[in-house]
Amino acid sequence: MTASSKTTQEFVPIREIRDGIVILKDGSMRSIVLASSLNFALKSSDEQNSIIYQFQNFLNSLDFSVQIFIQSKRLDIRPYIALLEERYKEQVTELMKIQTREYIEFIKTFVENSNIMTKSFFIVIPYLPAALTAKKNPLSNMLGKGNVDKNAANQEFGEYRSQLEQRVGVVEQGLVRCGIRLAELGTEEVVELYYKIFNPGETEKPIQIN
Repeated sequence: MTASSKTTQEFVPIREIRDGIVILKDGSMRSIVLASSLNFALKSSDEQNSIIYQFQNFLNSLDFSVQIFIQSKRLDIRPYIALLEERYKEQVTELMKIQTREYIEFIKTFVENSNIMTKSFFIVIPYLPAALTAKKNPLSNMLGKGNVDKNAANQEFGEYRSQLEQRVGVVEQGLVRCGIRLAELGTEEVVELYYKIFNPGETEKPIQIN
């Protein structure tokens, strides 16, 4: 089979996204958390040293690897412009209509000329079940076959997920001490994130966690 004859799905290493957990084709699992940012430059010298110290402690406390992923994209002002257009229709005086229209045009021009970028910060936390070997992949096999006991598969998934959640807790505790807030992505947010990664040309709203 040539590269051109392969389907897009064959190049995606994901087997399934279940309960917010990414299950790769090799049976390993990933949990993704959205991290807040902090303006390090505006902190005092003591605060900066404290953050660095806490982050060093966090890194030293890990006995597993993590991946830090930064997503940069141009600011999408379409929702805000749509809101302003609604406000424009609600204006009752001609002066307010003119001012609202001028403000809309100002915002459009400013954003287009400034090329404002937004950044989102994610931490990918992995877990490779100990039962997995190069020749044995029980989790992915069970999830991929319909004739296997689903109860056993669900129980095994729950056990592996529990181990992964413990790692998420370790990461959260370490970064909270640095002043960083975390929110674990659910299934819909994970699907949206990977869609944006594999479709970089798409312009969509930023991921939002309620």
